[in-house]
Amino acid sequence: MIKVVKFGGSSLANAEQFRKVVDIIRSDEDRRFVIPSAPGKRFSGDEKVTDMLYDVFRLYEEGKDFTDRLAAIRERYEEIRSAFDVPVDLEREFETIAENIRSGAGRDYVASRGEYLNGRLLAAILGFEFVDPAEIIVFHEDGQFNMAATDKVLPPRVKQLKNAVIPGFYGADTTGRVVTFSRGGSDVTGSIIAREVNADLYENWTDVSGFLVTDPHIVENPEKISIITYREMRELSYMGASVLHEDAIFPLRSEGIPVNIRNTNEPEDPGTMIVETTCSKPKYTITGIGGKKGFVSVTVEKDMMNSEIGFGRRLLQVFEEAGLSFEHTPSGIDTFCVYVNQEDFEKHEQQVISGIHKAVNPDLVELESDLALIAVVGRGMKANFGTAGRIFAALSHARVNVKMIDQGSSELNIIIGVQNRDFETAIRAIYDIFVLTQL
Repeated sequence: MIKVVKFGGSSLANAEQFRKVVDIIRSDEDRRFVIPSAPGKRFSGDEKVTDMLYDVFRLYEEGKDFTDRLAAIRERYEEIRSAFDVPVDLEREFETIAENIRSGAGRDYVASRGEYLNGRLLAAILGFEFVDPAEIIVFHEDGQFNMAATDKVLPPRVKQLKNAVIPGFYGADTTGRVVTFSRGGSDVTGSIIAREVNADLYENWTDVSGFLVTDPHIVENPEKISIITYREMRELSYMGASVLHEDAIFPLRSEGIPVNIRNTNEPEDPGTMIVETTCSKPKYTITGIGGKKGFVSVTVEKDMMNSEIGFGRRLLQVFEEAGLSFEHTPSGIDTFCVYVNQEDFEKHEQQVISGIHKAVNPDLVELESDLALIAVVGRGMKANFGTAGRIFAALSHARVNVKMIDQGSSELNIIIGVQNRDFETAIRAIYDIFVLTQL
């Protein structure tokens, strides 16, 4: 087998965590390709190295001395290097970083050094080859990932290697300029590598034992999900669940590569498997509950709108011209409602309202702000009667007013709109009826 294993920042925060990671990798010879993040927080109140690096670049931009800040970062790596006594010349590495900063290497280059240095150390400890992702992960010059170019340069460089450490989070454009993914982008690097080497399994090691049914900050000790499909995972990650970067799903899904979410601090725990499809029946009717706050609904009323050809297109074009993407569009015979991000909408509020009047000549335009969207997701919902009714019953009992409900044709998820203030209450009520009481 070929396993690609990615370790998050909390898994590589210090020498103690490095030892756990090294033991995990060495315990299975199939773990051939390792994707490290930058060191995360060692304790509550600590700083992530990536944040420290961003601060270094800020000081440079402001014309201030950044050497003390860079020295504090070096101490983090010296603690790890000395614990394993590996011949990595950190003095020279940090001199190079400082020189490149002064030469205008850029913000992405500075931010990427956290993963780069962790990769150097981990490769030396394991005796694996180090591969700089700037040589194999290609971006367009506008900063977007270039899959076609990566497909050409990555396989010849990596496939002949027995073992390799490839830092996450960054690559380079065709000019050699370092470019980063968004925060959490090491997940994306891992999925790209897994796809290119035709991995049998992608293990994503973090500080939780898999994916939970819902947010543990809202529900105390929620149940763990043992197996979840890509489609379910996509719905939940989009709605705020953050164990795996949502963009990491696509390269894996296209090749049917399963993902195993594991806990570095509890390596015996089997974690959560994310798969393309499965005949395994879920433990509960639902698989998970996710959600986000901060939406506004724009309701447009007009008599006989259903008979106007192109009405929906003209209405949504107003949002497009304002640079706004929509979340959901529940509608009736004479009403059309558009849910959009409130923070973004407020910047273009009057432009949109004026545009709607010009585009569709409505009878009424009505706004409602401070709304939240909750996704109830589960492959088991299709085979069970009355799922929506149970949701309504739970929310009614909790005295939560439902502003919107929308079920996709796949019957994989149900989206509920509530007021922001009812968000946590609604999630607890839904969790209770489907998981705790299972009524």
